[in-house]
Amino acid sequence: MGRNIPYDIKYYIFSQDKSFELESGKKFGPITVAYETYGTLNEQKNNAILLIHALTGDTHVTSDYDKDDKTPGWWDTAVGKGKAIDTEKYFVICSNCFAGCMGTTGPASTNPDTDKPYGLEFPLTTVRDMVSVQKQLIDFLGIKKLKCIMGGSLGGMQVLEWSVLYPQMLESAIVIASAYKTSPQIIAFGEVGRNAIMADPNFKNGNYYDGAPPEKGLAIARMAAHITYLSRDSMEAKFGRDIKKDLKESDEMYGFFGPMFQVESYLRYQGRKFVQRFDANSYLYITKAMDLYDVTSGKNNLTEVINKVQCRMLVISFESDWHFRPSESWEIVKAMMNKGKEISYVNINSPYGHDAFLIKNVEMEKVISSFINTKRDK
Repeated sequence: MGRNIPYDIKYYIFSQDKSFELESGKKFGPITVAYETYGTLNEQKNNAILLIHALTGDTHVTSDYDKDDKTPGWWDTAVGKGKAIDTEKYFVICSNCFAGCMGTTGPASTNPDTDKPYGLEFPLTTVRDMVSVQKQLIDFLGIKKLKCIMGGSLGGMQVLEWSVLYPQMLESAIVIASAYKTSPQIIAFGEVGRNAIMADPNFKNGNYYDGAPPEKGLAIARMAAHITYLSRDSMEAKFGRDIKKDLKESDEMYGFFGPMFQVESYLRYQGRKFVQRFDANSYLYITKAMDLYDVTSGKNNLTEVINKVQCRMLVISFESDWHFRPSESWEIVKAMMNKGKEISYVNINSPYGHDAFLIKNVEMEKVISSFINTKRDK
């Protein structure tokens, strides 16, 4: 999926012999990983921080590092020179997730066997597959141990998976606004979104790359998901029941084809904006991977699985988040405490719901900075 990218993305290609084994057991390749780095890796290679983006994010964490970069990063508030994650001190890495559409191999990538986009022939992928692909990148960079790994939402799930899959490679980990498994309620929203995409006449069983994409379905999927990212209080404060300012007193107010309320207009705007940057098939694959995730594999005891963790961990939740509720974060914390692990937990009182970790929050940034810069007790 072509995009005009104003910032400098690097690429790492591996498994050209199709030797990469997915969690399903299927062998796959080649795989391209798109990533960006900020700061300098020191000689000891022990100052690296891996940041993992949320569901539909990309590699571009911050624009603060490059004065010529005019494209906002998804975490400009927290990452950059002198910020909570200081790029003058740390070597920051962020890669696009496997099955994505921002440079890393995904359904829109060319299948070398057919010379056409994979579409739905792309293999079903999991959070563990995403983490295993990231591990290949970290190995390629010659990093034996990460100073910290950090992510929010789906990114937080990947942090947790890293912690139990490659525990020896982490000095510390930060899980933000996440959970060890996806709740039935969020799975339900994901299913609504996927069905909206697949019901779009332009979907064509995923083979839409030579024509018009299923923009209407993808926009509706984004609208449904976006509702879960906000809180009731933030929606009340931002929109209330306000009528669109440019809407006149007429029958137009009571129609169905144009938004009447400000909140309706906002959701439609979010949908329109999203289809300009994201691939519908990638959305299917990534949301399904999140829905499938359960660090216990649905059968093991969480406390026993968490016992594999060897690093310090910080878990951050937000009081108004109902996408991944504070109680879901607390499950991770309890499991860590039950095994005597080094665990810190902060529940931040923010009105912004699940999106709170992407909005400037001085309390969160202070907690993150303090945690990263604290030396581990011996």
